[in-house]
Amino acid sequence: MEGIDFVIVGQQPWDTEIGSNCKNIAIEISKKNRVLYINSPLDRITLYRDKNNPKTKRRLDIIKGKANGLIEVQNNLWNLYPDCMVESINWIPSTVIFNLINYYNNKKLSKSILKATEKLGFKHFILFNDNEMFKGYFLNDFLKPKASVYYSRDYMIAVDYWKKHGEQLEPKLIAKNTLCVANSTFLADYCRKYNPNSFYIGQGCDLDIFFRKKTQPEALGLANIKRPIIGYVGAIQSIRLDKDIIAHIALTKPEWTIILVGQEDDIFKASDLHNYKNVIFTGNKPINTLPDFINAFDVCINPQLVNMVTIGNYPRKIDEYLAIGKPVVATATKAMESFSDFVYLAENKEQYITLIEQALGENSDTLEQNRRSFALKHTWENSVKDLYKAIENTLSDKN
Repeated sequence: MEGIDFVIVGQQPWDTEIGSNCKNIAIEISKKNRVLYINSPLDRITLYRDKNNPKTKRRLDIIKGKANGLIEVQNNLWNLYPDCMVESINWIPSTVIFNLINYYNNKKLSKSILKATEKLGFKHFILFNDNEMFKGYFLNDFLKPKASVYYSRDYMIAVDYWKKHGEQLEPKLIAKNTLCVANSTFLADYCRKYNPNSFYIGQGCDLDIFFRKKTQPEALGLANIKRPIIGYVGAIQSIRLDKDIIAHIALTKPEWTIILVGQEDDIFKASDLHNYKNVIFTGNKPINTLPDFINAFDVCINPQLVNMVTIGNYPRKIDEYLAIGKPVVATATKAMESFSDFVYLAENKEQYITLIEQALGENSDTLEQNRRSFALKHTWENSVKDLYKAIENTLSDKN
């Protein structure tokens, strides 16, 4: 697709410090199309809680007309800070009343968006909604886009904040979009229950720094570490990781060393894992050092809990492991099915032991290269190509 205008409603604002699928998609689309990326509007509770935050002050200045909210990020790509404030309404128990007020929140946001599209000369644009089921619920009605796309990248209604009203509202929003796209097969199947035009478009990853090189544990401050080293890199959160799997590996194979790289939550900080001699927590590390840790591992693991928060997630860390060529053992989920030719998938903690032993025993240069080749196909370019294909096929079927 070329020469099309896209309005992208991001759940995360452009000035967020963490990575964002939606921002990556916006950048890729802007290579051949014009893109207006919409930040979430300032809400009243954020103003109250974070009134001294520079980001809040900036948004308030824009609302007061003291600053310009339409920023050119790069060629073909603009970012809009809406010049409106919306009410904080998720505390409301009734979904009917919540959505009545939500209608007016959406109306305010739409008015701000339409001013920007008029200024930029956007006409007959495609609306892309990044999993924003509340502040984006009525945007189709107000903006009247050429086509609308709902992007499902997480099973949001498993999280309490979104579950409260999202269980009722998200299925309706999915149904009223022209099409839905998702970054995992689980989420594509979920969307397809409510909209037959639902497609899996994969996930892009930034893998430039993840490549093979010789890294010794000593260089990472981990001298005299026994091999094999079984490693994990990522957030160490009790809602996502299974402590029992890690403990089982450590107790069953005391001759192995388990290294966990990442920020722990309070439950992990208080866990007995800290008493195991062969389990090492490194704490949070700069992103540019993560490939060094992965290169030092003999086998990478993703001991994921299987719950509604995790079951549909696309596991980016798996691509990072594979891009370096490392053998990977991960918990079997619906989202992991597309990795089954390149990842050892464990159904339980006992299989983790068996599969790690298998991975150690049969690793080879050929397998490492195959893993890397597979991971490097997961680019934003390829994901957006599949997005374009989904849009074109849906629109052609409707004509």
